[in-house]
Order: sequence, then structure tokens, then C-alpha cells
Amino acid sequence: MRFQDMPYERPDKERLFATLSELTKTFENASTVEEQIEVIEKIDRENKTFDTMATLANIRNTIDTRDEFYEGERQFFDEVSPLLSEKMDGFKRVLVKSKFRTSLEEKYGKTWFVNTEIALKAFSPELVPLMQEENQLTAQYQKLYASAQIPFEGEVCTIAKLTLYKQSADRSIRKKAYEAEGNFFDEHQEEFDEIYDKLVKNRTQQAKMLGFENYVELGYLRNTRNCYGPLEVENFRRQIVEDVVPVVLEIKKTQAKRIGIEDFKFYDDAFVFPDGNAMPHGTPEQIMAAGKKMYTELSKETADFIREMYDMDLFDVIAKDGKAPGGYCTYLSDYNCPFVFSNFNGTAGDVDVLTHEVGHAFGCAQAAQNVPVSDVLWPTSDGAEVQSMSMEFLTAPYHHLFFEEETEKYELYHAEDSVTFLPYGCEVDHFQHLVYENPDWTPQERNQAWARLEKIYRPYVDHEGMPFYGRGAGWQRQLHIYQYPFYYIDYCLAQIIALQIWALSLENWDNAWQTYLKFVRQGGMATFVELVKSVGLRSPFDDGSLKKVCQTTEKWLHDKWKK
Repeated sequence: MRFQDMPYERPDKERLFATLSELTKTFENASTVEEQIEVIEKIDRENKTFDTMATLANIRNTIDTRDEFYEGERQFFDEVSPLLSEKMDGFKRVLVKSKFRTSLEEKYGKTWFVNTEIALKAFSPELVPLMQEENQLTAQYQKLYASAQIPFEGEVCTIAKLTLYKQSADRSIRKKAYEAEGNFFDEHQEEFDEIYDKLVKNRTQQAKMLGFENYVELGYLRNTRNCYGPLEVENFRRQIVEDVVPVVLEIKKTQAKRIGIEDFKFYDDAFVFPDGNAMPHGTPEQIMAAGKKMYTELSKETADFIREMYDMDLFDVIAKDGKAPGGYCTYLSDYNCPFVFSNFNGTAGDVDVLTHEVGHAFGCAQAAQNVPVSDVLWPTSDGAEVQSMSMEFLTAPYHHLFFEEETEKYELYHAEDSVTFLPYGCEVDHFQHLVYENPDWTPQERNQAWARLEKIYRPYVDHEGMPFYGRGAGWQRQLHIYQYPFYYIDYCLAQIIALQIWALSLENWDNAWQTYLKFVRQGGMATFVELVKSVGLRSPFDDGSLKKVCQTTEKWLHDKWKK
């Protein structure tokens, strides 16, 4: 069935909740493990259908945030999802206490039970009103962000559409594009500040109601951190500052020399080559056709998968007015298929969608063939990002389909960007730790904290004289900070694994591909560190692992720079 033909029907919450209550009682009173397995499967089917309708509503709402019907449906799920969490909380409590737990762990894996116990620590029915308010606030942020209509160079641009101008070979246009973007955020400064202030206070209140000192611990639980905590992440960030930032400074020094800039400014950061960045060739339709050819030829597994994605129209990638920002991959459980959303803007980022987001989609589709219950379809987000970031590298033999004579330029940019991203990702994470450890900070104090972190993680950045960015508010452009607290570090952790898989591919692509398949096919049946170790790779938390990755990447870059 094609995506546009998938019927949407608002779930009957009273029927669903009554069914879940009855099934929970049946599970608790079951006399055999077979009876409990039957209940688990029934509850899983109920949740899949609810999740499918919620996902359809969310996709269609993000495709056009002005659509009143799906705006109303999104609001419905914002209100009902926390109530469903309350119902599922009751089932989870009897699940983890099952007298047949050992047998159930053999069938469903121990990780599901570990994750369920974490979820129980992160929820209480008294939180429901606050969770509903939190959903409403993140939706307000998304809608405000998507409302941008910025006059520039004779057209009206969304923030996504400005990206092309921000990479212009004309330095004055790059600067003006960043200024135009900054002016939009400055014009709505009070609104962005107010939404985030309310979110911080809301999440802090939730944490305190559960007995936590602040939201940091609750945020880790909400992200299902099942094999590491703040201390391990702090040590990881330390290694980034010590081992990666010096490499990034060398990359930026080389970039400045390459583009002929002595006074390197913030608006030069995304401009990589003097004759312009590598751009994909062709129309969006041609780029999508090249993507289909790439995956058809990449492997038998991807060929079967991509045919279904295209046949079912499981993409919406063209930037347009009213469309939500960013990109994502999600899953339509009842149809056993993923969906990819993005905003094409004519830059190399369009190809990244067909590698990164489709990497998520492929990994999820592979896991769906192997996992016993939908709760472990996805690994935790750190593992999920390995699916996508590794695919960015594994598709390298086919990047010429998009970039033709500029392929080598794109691959140099991609490798540099993979390293320069790491300090920024850690900066986002460090900032959130500081914010939630100091929930009473004023907007100005948050901006000051961001400005201090910039000097640690990105000391080459010069925002002086820039609107928005110059006052330390650039973090407000990062939607994860508003919508998905503490998620962003997962990109950094995953990048370390992706770089290891890339190194394998440079020696033997087939070996790297089999390593990747083994990783993604496990879904969420193991913790992040267990997944990494199971395929013979080094955990990013191991001392020295970052230095090793940097040495391999730096050597590759030096070889390219010599050319």
C-alpha cells in the first residue's frame, strides 16, 4: 500500500485502555508462560496499531504544520500518549515481576526487561499533566521554527531553504544569509526564550516529583541509558576536547587556507572549497532516482528493501512552506515499513538524507525480521545512529551517482565534517547538563554558558557582530535541545563506531558490510556497548579509543590534502 493511501483513524482510547487493563489482569493471573506470551503478543499488536495511527498523524502534521485536521490529531496524541504510558506502566510492573521471567528473558532477551525497569523509574501517573504540557511546548517550538518566511535574494525562504545561500561562493551572500536567519530568531527571541524556559521548569518539576535532584538523571532514564551514565559521558567529552579538538583545529586551518580566508568567521564554517562546495547534480527527482540505483546495486539486502520504499512512496523530502524543519526516519508498525522525512535544499545534505535517514530505515527493516517484540525493534538511540552514520560511509562506492566529477570533493567534505561535528555534538550535550543542573538560569545566563562552551569545543568560531549567534543564542536553532533532551550525544557516540566501520571498509568493504549487518539485525536486543563489542569494535567509552579513530581518519585526510 502506498503511503498516501494508508487510512487514518483516531484510536478509541476507552476501548484501548479497557483492553490493556484486562490483558494486564490476565497476564498477572496466568498459570503458564505460554499464557503470558500470548498476552504479550496481544498487547504488542494493540500498541502497534496505536503507534501506527500516531505516526501517520505526526508524519502528515510535519509535512504541513498548517493542516488543521492533523494539527488536531497531533494534539490528541500529545494528550493521550502520556495516558497510554500510565496504562502501560501497570503492565510493565507485573511484567518485570513475572514468575516466568527467566523463560520470558530467553524468548525476548534480557535487555527488554532492563529497559522496562528503566522506564518504570522514569514514570509516575502524577506526571501525566506535565508530560502533556511538555508535548504542547515542543509542538509550539516546532511550529514557530517552521513559520519562518524570510525574504532573501528576491525570494521568500524557510530556514531550510537558506542553507544553499549559507554555502555560497560569494562571502557577502553567506554572511547575509546567516544574518537573515539570525534576524528571524532575534525577532522571535522572547517566544523562543519563553518556550525553553517553560520546558526546563516543566522537566525539572517532573524530575523532582520522582525524587531526583534535577532532570539530568531523569533525562538519562528517558533515553534508556542502560549501560553508561553521566560520568562516562563526561569522560567521553573530555577525550573529545583533548584528542579531537586539536584535529578539528588543523582541519579548519586547512579549510581557511583552501578557501583563501585569513580572518575565518562563523559564516565561512560551512564553505569548504574555493570554487564552491560539492553539490548533487540534477533535480530532486533525479537525486531520488540515483538513490534507488545506489541501493539496488549496493547489496541484495538493500535492493529488496529500497524497491519497497519507492513502490510505497515512503519518502517526503522536498522543502516547502509550512513543513516542519529537520529530517527523521520513523516506522509504521502495522505496515512493517519505515518512512523518511526531510527538507531537500540543493546541497550535499540532500544526499545525506539518502544515506543517513535511509540507513535508519534499512537497519530498522533488517531488525524487524529478527526481533520478537516491537519494543526492541530499535536499539537505544546511540545504537540507532550507528545504523545511519555507518551507511553514510558504506555507500561511498556510489556517491559518484550524485556528484559525478565532484565526488572526491564531497568525500573530503564528508570525512572532515564527520570529525568537526564531534566537538559540536559534545557542546550541545554539555550545555544541556549545565542548563538542567541550573534550572533557574535566566535566558541570558544560558546564552553566556553556550558562549563559554564555544570557546572550549569550537575555539575557531567567531560570531562577533552577528545577530542571534553573536549573543550566544545559536543553540536555539538545534531542535534536539527543545524536543529531545540529552539525545544529541548519541550522534557523537555513534560517529565513533561509524568511523571504525569506515576504516574497515577502506581495507575490505565486504567485511565492513557484514559487520554492519550483524550490528543492525540485532535491533535493541542488546545494550549499545554490547552491540559494539559483539561485532568486534571498540566502545567509545574505552580510554584511547577516540585517539585511535582520530589517527586513522587524520591519516586519510592528510593523504587527501597532499593531492
